[in-house]
Amino acid sequence: MLKQNEHAKKSATWFGLNTPGAEIADVDAVIFGIPYDGGVSYRGGAAQAPDLLRANTDHATPCTERLGFYRDFRVLDAGNFDGTDRDEIFAEVQEYVETLVRNDVRFTMIGGDHSVTIPVERGINAALDEPFGIIHIDAHMDLSYELEGDPLSHGSTEQRALEMSNITSEKNLYFIGIRSIEPDEFEFHIGRNLQIKTSWDCYKEGIEAVADDCITKMRNFSKVYLTFDIDALDPAYAAGTGTPQFGGLTSRMAMTLLQRLFAGLNIIGFDIVEIAPPLDDSLASMYAGRKLLTEGWGAWADSLGKLVRF
Repeated sequence: MLKQNEHAKKSATWFGLNTPGAEIADVDAVIFGIPYDGGVSYRGGAAQAPDLLRANTDHATPCTERLGFYRDFRVLDAGNFDGTDRDEIFAEVQEYVETLVRNDVRFTMIGGDHSVTIPVERGINAALDEPFGIIHIDAHMDLSYELEGDPLSHGSTEQRALEMSNITSEKNLYFIGIRSIEPDEFEFHIGRNLQIKTSWDCYKEGIEAVADDCITKMRNFSKVYLTFDIDALDPAYAAGTGTPQFGGLTSRMAMTLLQRLFAGLNIIGFDIVEIAPPLDDSLASMYAGRKLLTEGWGAWADSLGKLVRF
């Protein structure tokens, strides 16, 4: 069930863009949280991210790094999908996302561990009658059939996506920042031409080239979903996450990557997951996620003519 805390009900939240009580048809984007981290295979804490992120947006501004302001961009904080029963939470998320997509409403989801992307992608799939693309920015591919006996784990996100009717092949998926692989994922890739740019590729080829290749491949789809696991970043920039991996993307690379992807593709929704505040006293991961969020919304605002450049 969707529940709104005090921050979700305040107009000052989300950089002063929140419009409590608005209808989804009257806003430019909907944001909601899924404070669930029962799908982790290592360290937890990501369930705390949605509310902490909300609480740290009322004294920040709707501003891109190039100083573009989007004060007229209207956001609705729908609240959190709270509960203790995973099947119930996931079913509610899927139904809600299906409604948003059917009504052409852009949305952002804050996790939670990466398993919470599963019902979001299923909701998109249920709403569409056409193939869509998924960009998976992460240290891990999340292509395991299951982890520790759990097929809905945070390491199985895109394996579950491949089972959906509108994900017609591995070509619907594009992975960026990968630098760790499970044994069954290695076996799975044999004989398949997965679209993967490792973190090493991003450094060797340049993040602009990686972004452009992704755009070229994902232009086959009129609608694209982007999921950003904060562990795609090197732990130097985002240590507060459950399964950090050394050698990741820099903050500069991540910002440039998102800017190019949002400019070149029709990204109908995106999420930021695996921010685990208890694992980082400085909250650097949370602040990284907040900045990535502002860039994504800035790109959407620009597409609507609501970005005022410096």
